[in-house]
Amino acid sequence: MLNGVTCWLPLEEFRINRDCEMQLFTTSLKSMLGIIHRSNQEVIRPPHESSGSLLLSCRLSLNKQKAQSTHASKPTTKPTNQPTVMATLSTSSLLWIHSPKPISPKLALFTATRFFTPKKSTSIVMAAPPTTTATQVVPAIIVGGGRVGKALQDMGKGDDLLVKRGEAVPLDFEGPILVCTRNDDLEAVLEATPKSRWNDLVFFQNGMLEPWLQSKGLNDAEQVLAYFAVAKLGESPIDGKTDTNPEGLTAAYGKWASAIATRLNAGGLSCKVLDKEAFQKQMLEKLIWICAFMLVGARHPGATVGVVEKEYRSEVSSLIAELASAAAAEKGITFEEAMEDRLCAYSRAVAHFPTAVKEFKWRNGWFYSISEKAIAEGKPDPCPLHTAWLKELNVV
Repeated sequence: MLNGVTCWLPLEEFRINRDCEMQLFTTSLKSMLGIIHRSNQEVIRPPHESSGSLLLSCRLSLNKQKAQSTHASKPTTKPTNQPTVMATLSTSSLLWIHSPKPISPKLALFTATRFFTPKKSTSIVMAAPPTTTATQVVPAIIVGGGRVGKALQDMGKGDDLLVKRGEAVPLDFEGPILVCTRNDDLEAVLEATPKSRWNDLVFFQNGMLEPWLQSKGLNDAEQVLAYFAVAKLGESPIDGKTDTNPEGLTAAYGKWASAIATRLNAGGLSCKVLDKEAFQKQMLEKLIWICAFMLVGARHPGATVGVVEKEYRSEVSSLIAELASAAAAEKGITFEEAMEDRLCAYSRAVAHFPTAVKEFKWRNGWFYSISEKAIAEGKPDPCPLHTAWLKELNVV
């Protein structure tokens, strides 16, 4: 084994810098067994390092356990099966990660591998792995006490704040602000929220929010694509997993995206954390789904989403292709292949949903505005089928 100083202690994270100084942070000071002091560090020289390189060896336990010293005393606590990390530092700013190779039930041989060579003093932060205890859900303000808002509250730990219609969003409650209202109520929500908290807003609405968000200076607003359904107030949500996307389709974007994913996971729902470009593509796909299936269904009174997918597939397929082409041209993006298959698979997963053209401004209205702009410029309508069917239903 390496002849370095060994110290066991429960860690939340550790930070390493170029000068071999180590700061240890722990959330359980009482259970700390030892502290490494620079004055008593033992210096060793590995055969593969240059003569000017000094190495410090420190063995770190990432869980709340004590360990047997390789020398005399044996201060121990209950063992766990979580990993142990061996970190070696050098003044030449080489970080070495050691992987244990068991050679007996009580001994392990550590071999070193060079990880990277930073040019300047660099800090590395490594968080402890999640434990098997209850998931930590970040407390949130939830605006809107409807089906989705109540479901999100039920996924929390009882320390969320529910803000109902007409109530002000408090300034002193830290954390994300989950907006679960109708699209037409967004203006009122913004007015009731202190401007300093706008960057904590997370929008759960369907439809095209970008023009409205941009008009409010919220170009990078956080959003969630909620591919889950809550049939009635107080009931558990049903995840919209499909045969083409069994991993789930719900996605989140923004600084609170991971916290949103944790909350949804706690409620038994899937959630992907995406960057802005990937999120925009998926947002547009869902917009195309809701605009196409609702419009085709409205042409056939009483038709559910499942009926549209099964009995009017050719109509909805033509409309999907038309809207996808217009959206791609408008945003300068390229969609992933097999969009129709993905959208039809989702329709089968929520086959019982009724159909109707609603919230026109936020949904089909965006595509109609593209048509109006093209016609005003003397160009052909990029969405002729969409326009014709809207007129057929007297929507425009």
